[in-house]
Amino acid sequence: MNYRRDIDGLRAVAVLPVVLFHFGVSAIPGGFTGVDIFFVISGYLISGSLLDDLERGQFSIGRFYWRRARRILPALTFVILLASVAAWFILLPSDLHEYSQSVIAASTFWSNIYFWKTTNYFSIDAELRPLLHTWSLSVEEQYYIFAPILVYLIYRYAAKRWLTILLPIAIGSFALAVMATTLAPTAGFYLLPTRIWELALGAMLMLRKPPALASRPLTELIGLAGFGLIAFGFLTISESDPFPGYNALFPCIGTALLIYAGQPHADRPVPVATQVLRLTPLVWVGLISYSLYLVHWPINSFVHYLSLKAIGVPTIVAMTVASVALATFSWKYVEQPFRQKRAFTAPLPIFAFSATAIALLCVGGVAGVLGKGFPQRFPDFSTERVLVGDWRNGVCFNEGANRIEDWNLADCTRTHGFATNVLLWGDSFAAHYVSGLEANAEKIQANVIQYTYAGCPPNLSYFSYARPACTRFNERALSIIREANIQAVILSGRWTDYQARGFDGLQKTVDRLRDMGVKVYVIGQSPEFIADVQKIAFFAKREHVANTSWPMAMDPDINKQVLPFTKGATFIDPLAYLCDAAGCSYADAGTRQFLYFDYGHFSSAGATLAISKYWPSFAASNKVAKAK
Repeated sequence: MNYRRDIDGLRAVAVLPVVLFHFGVSAIPGGFTGVDIFFVISGYLISGSLLDDLERGQFSIGRFYWRRARRILPALTFVILLASVAAWFILLPSDLHEYSQSVIAASTFWSNIYFWKTTNYFSIDAELRPLLHTWSLSVEEQYYIFAPILVYLIYRYAAKRWLTILLPIAIGSFALAVMATTLAPTAGFYLLPTRIWELALGAMLMLRKPPALASRPLTELIGLAGFGLIAFGFLTISESDPFPGYNALFPCIGTALLIYAGQPHADRPVPVATQVLRLTPLVWVGLISYSLYLVHWPINSFVHYLSLKAIGVPTIVAMTVASVALATFSWKYVEQPFRQKRAFTAPLPIFAFSATAIALLCVGGVAGVLGKGFPQRFPDFSTERVLVGDWRNGVCFNEGANRIEDWNLADCTRTHGFATNVLLWGDSFAAHYVSGLEANAEKIQANVIQYTYAGCPPNLSYFSYARPACTRFNERALSIIREANIQAVILSGRWTDYQARGFDGLQKTVDRLRDMGVKVYVIGQSPEFIADVQKIAFFAKREHVANTSWPMAMDPDINKQVLPFTKGATFIDPLAYLCDAAGCSYADAGTRQFLYFDYGHFSSAGATLAISKYWPSFAASNKVAKAK
């Protein structure tokens, strides 16, 4: 293929917003969609390379992977090695243990599956995982497993009917991506089946090229539309929006339009959009874009790990400069030598290097896992046992491994001796209150019945492929309300987890409960920190921070977003009681007892405090019931 400077410029348009978004620049809330631009570009270029080989009679699977190895592995190995050195000195034992697992996953190109199972890309603690960004490389490498074979088969046996084969695949993948935004959003974000259509869009643009337009006004309009769609995605899409369903169309279609507008044509001048993309600064950033993508995230991750709080503008500037400098070094001294024709870049040395690099990285990862993060590195750090209380796991708190029918009223009635029955319904952020119920029983004045399921919000409309039993669990709540003579229901959940889906289902649930004649309370999101509070305490002690207040690591307006969907219910905002402008206390200032046993679930001390501050009291209704 002929080299196109504008595509390198387009790489710059993709990578810069990704970097700035990850560094916390709020002006680009949709910066993460730059990855989708990369997917379209990759589909376009890789298909062109395969088509060239086929047209020249040089097609070979081995040749294809030889080129991929030269392009991908040297810089990736370099960055993982650097990150591993930093991880040894920075990460606490449990985090080095997790990091070691991610090294194995990243070096063998299944980190998208690993992070799907362990980390939401937009979760509070995502920034503390130095190799999280490698998920996108894994998606591409998994695509490369079957892409060359499929291109070969279509070329050889399907008379080059590219659209006949690829278009249904792309449509099916897109439909799956749309469905996944509501049914399995984390899987939809990370996994190949919901991303194929983006790569296939680029492939179809290359393999079934539309004719280059001779009309300059129309070409200019197409280029302008391409920039407009990409900019719209960067500026209006946010991490709380469903993605990569319909919203991914903006960056992907925009990218396709810019690639199309930039096709050379002898009868018209180069369109303005293409001229912009060919500007030397953009082309230079595009050339280092792969290394820049690789290095920026570990830098971001380690900086956040050392601070465990939001970072300021000077730090963002310093991280940007460091990322560009390290990326330039990686591009010049790691990427380029392996892309040139030299003795060590021949197929046999490259495959030997690839196998050795992957093996060594995996050995290092296994060592970190078996060594449990090498706790001897931090002799002054130890996790103390935090009293959690009995959630009655397996019966009253279902973690997914137990039958819903195992729940029973007698075992799950947590306070006794009152005339009013109250159902506590929700996920682990409902269950974390139960250890404070007994100490506050006289304040509450009700028999509180625990009905909780991990990762399952109290929402009758909720469905998840990861938690398929959740729907049946929630429906059973209605039967329990009738059979147990429930007078009031308290709905509580980790609302930050369900932000992307929206809260319409919560309002429908409130309405249904009101129709049943019960009083409804909705407890909003309680504080969440960027890491386990014991880690925060450790780093705070090292920095000689005397107080136990720490900034939240979640959207501070989350409860304002939940509130409009609780009409007819009494809404309680925990943040109003547990936090101030400076942050939220993670430990009792006097006793130094931890109020949380992880990043946000209450310990027994925290649950007791929270209930005493803001839980509803049913003393009046209890007196009325007794009088009757």
